[in-house]
Amino acid sequence: MTMSTVMAASPIIEVSHVCTRFGTAVVHDDVSLTIEQGEVFAIAGGNGSGKSTLMREMIGLHVPASGTIRLMGVDSMGLGQMGAQDIHRRFGVMFQQGALFSSLTLEDNVAVPLKEHTNLDPTLIREIVALKISSVGLPIESASKFPRELSGGMRRRAALARAIVMDPELLFLDEPTAGLDPIIAAGFDELVLQLKALLKLTVVMVTHDLDSLWRIADRVAVLGEGKILGIGTMQELAQSQNPLVHEYFYGPRGRAARKQYQG
Repeated sequence: MTMSTVMAASPIIEVSHVCTRFGTAVVHDDVSLTIEQGEVFAIAGGNGSGKSTLMREMIGLHVPASGTIRLMGVDSMGLGQMGAQDIHRRFGVMFQQGALFSSLTLEDNVAVPLKEHTNLDPTLIREIVALKISSVGLPIESASKFPRELSGGMRRRAALARAIVMDPELLFLDEPTAGLDPIIAAGFDELVLQLKALLKLTVVMVTHDLDSLWRIADRVAVLGEGKILGIGTMQELAQSQNPLVHEYFYGPRGRAARKQYQG
């Protein structure tokens, strides 16, 4: 077996025995999982289960109390240090509700990572930004608009364009379809799948949207009570004997989504 084969077989993210506390509150209690290159991996669970916190730990914005997280072979605890720029170039993040800068136009919002991490000529930056805006299905005339002038669905697409502007290998999405109507949410899910295939992305998605889980997730980890209650495909999790997982998938919304996608 060659070194390249070994590297290709290595998980793109490895979470090992992570414990997270805020004061006396335990958010994660010995959480471990691996995410493989090329998959859409979703992190699900009820409110307060630590989904977004785990994502923030993966990208180095929060340090767990104990345990380790390796992102593309690098300890995530080092991502906030000098010299981590090469790793930052390799992943993109779409934060909850898009988190666009309200004082910047769509074009300037999308350009932020290029201006921060590269020395590209401004003309080339504008060309790349225009390409990314088009790739997420936004009209080019929207580039001059401010976030307040865009619909909720358009703001999410703009945030997605910013997340992929550096052509990352790994894309993090935090509640990407929260608050969107079902038709717009379905269109966003389809866009994520198209970009995944086009850019050969690995996608890590935090969501409580059961329709999105059925539509695009290859595997799902369900968090609850500080632990991973189950991990696998949606079909596998739907058969889980864990009462908390069963409740998650067989509540009213869960039954409706399951019936739609399983028939």
